[in-house]
Amino acid sequence: MSALLENKKVYFNYEVLESYDAGIELFGFEVKSLRTKKGSLEGSHITMRGGEAYLINAFVPPFQEKNTPSPYDPRRIRRLLLTKKEIASLAGHEMRKGLTIVPLSVYNSKRKIKLKLAVVRGKKKFDKRETIKRRDTQRDVRRELKDR
Repeated sequence: MSALLENKKVYFNYEVLESYDAGIELFGFEVKSLRTKKGSLEGSHITMRGGEAYLINAFVPPFQEKNTPSPYDPRRIRRLLLTKKEIASLAGHEMRKGLTIVPLSVYNSKRKIKLKLAVVRGKKKFDKRETIKRRDTQRDVRRELKDR
């Protein structure tokens, strides 16, 4: 399992409650583009409509500009492939106030492209400060141990 794209800001801005793995419905040139690690998950989220899950606002550029169809939109809505049980669980989480579903990463699983998504709750400002403080102290400890 090698990560192709990661959404690193999720761990800073949100508290991850549960995570799931899902397949993504992609075009062939989008798969090639993702395998070359092009694209971004910044600002994207997952929504539930009609008993299906969709990835919204993820940026996947075409592999070769000249070989793509003219009406192609790199930020198009992509359907996610999940089991009925997982979809029901995610729909229940989405209905609760304060919870959001966001993508964490896109990765290779054998020959398939998969998406790791999570149910998250937004952090407050003081939680973010705590995270920064903890990260700084860990960095200082590593420096001290390295110098010895």
